[in-house]
Amino acid sequence: MFESLIHFIRDQYHTDGLIPLHAPIFSGQEKKFIEDAIDSTYVSSVGPYVDKFESEIVRYTGNLSKGIATVNGTSALHLALLLAGVGKGDLVITQALTFVATCNAISYCGADPIFVDVDRHTLGMSPLSLENWLEDNARICDDGLCRLKHGVQIIRACLPMHTFGHPVDLSSILDICKRWNLPLVEDAAESLGSLYRGQHTGTFGEFGTLSFNGNKIITTGGGGMLLTRDKFAKLAKHLSTTAKNPHSYFYSHDLIGYNYRLPNLNAALGCAQLEDIEYFVNSKRNLALRYESFFKGADVEFFIEPPYCRSNYWLNAVICEDKSQRDLLLDETNMAGVMTRPAWELMSNLPMYDSCIRGDLSISEWLQERIVNLPSSVLPEGGR
Repeated sequence: MFESLIHFIRDQYHTDGLIPLHAPIFSGQEKKFIEDAIDSTYVSSVGPYVDKFESEIVRYTGNLSKGIATVNGTSALHLALLLAGVGKGDLVITQALTFVATCNAISYCGADPIFVDVDRHTLGMSPLSLENWLEDNARICDDGLCRLKHGVQIIRACLPMHTFGHPVDLSSILDICKRWNLPLVEDAAESLGSLYRGQHTGTFGEFGTLSFNGNKIITTGGGGMLLTRDKFAKLAKHLSTTAKNPHSYFYSHDLIGYNYRLPNLNAALGCAQLEDIEYFVNSKRNLALRYESFFKGADVEFFIEPPYCRSNYWLNAVICEDKSQRDLLLDETNMAGVMTRPAWELMSNLPMYDSCIRGDLSISEWLQERIVNLPSSVLPEGGR
């Protein structure tokens, strides 16, 4: 049934071999920068490439504040939530259709997620679902904190995720967060290079987080970054370096800290990758246009970027007619050596989160049964 799709994908990547879902591309100065880091002997969490990578990401995203490089996106998100005041017994509103790291970071703080629905046209948090849940279940107390309407638990933050690199409706969500005194923490792990109304994702709220895992649009092997305002940056870096007080030789720590700093060796790889970010984004957007053209008139819908956005199309996605068609697409493509994947299992269905508070999740449930991600690596042609 999907022979033409398999042929089309193979035609894009010019190979009869295994086609991965998303492979890294190393076509620039990666080896040069890594060798330079090795020669310098600065291969751990101190070195010039760490500073350069942080400043270059801040420049690229247009974030006028600070970037703190971390060992992965999950650690960046954990720090963001801690700085937002999330602690034991608190609640954080997020979406059920997300990668598990979003909820795990909440749990690291001793808090629990609240699940609201996603929008059909963004695949990310629905402002309407967020607003409805808050109106029905929350209240603003005299101390200015947002609490459960019939309880004492504090709702500390709102945590949307830009699914597959497609921005959520940030203007609406930010407006709701302001009215309900909720810090906005953006999980932009998948959306480096994506813009909402001309502004980069991860720069709208108090905190934003990025991921540079091996399967992301640029990679440091493993790595992440916290984007935040100046007033939080010093504490964020302090917490990420085991909360060690500066001294020429004494060891002194004043808080519970975390060994979250990105090594200089990884940052060197990231600096080289970042030089090609726009080439990568343009190539992936070109691939998305080809997919969109291929699926025109088909009974499988290709998901296109939301209005007023420039998506990086980190993972291209199609929406099948039903679960049976989804499973058939997954079976036929993977058996043919073309890697495809379903959406994640909803967080609300996982055993560690199935008792958490939730709103109506009908759109999330509908999408989870129908989404398939297609090969989305940067195209081989085009050169540098």
